[in-house]
Amino acid sequence: MNDPGSDPVRRARPDHHDPTGGLGGAAPAASALTLRLVLATFGLLVCAGGALWSLAVDGPVWITVGLAVLAVVAVVDLVVVARRKSRGEPG
Repeated sequence: MNDPGSDPVRRARPDHHDPTGGLGGAAPAASALTLRLVLATFGLLVCAGGALWSLAVDGPVWITVGLAVLAVVAVVDLVVVARRKSRGEPG
């Protein structure tokens, strides 16, 4: 249980990936998780709506499938971002 990787507070620190984080160099990068959440939601709505519209008007199959795949990618991104935010990562 002394593994620092199992401590959620330690994992949530912005420089937890950099072993020399406090010794100098560039500041740790911070992820804009809230912006990513908003953009993934927008992408999901647009792609799902576009896929449904393409189905309704008998559009080309490749457009419908492409938009559906992008909607699934947006859902996966939403799950990943929500999990990271619930873990306490800043952003």
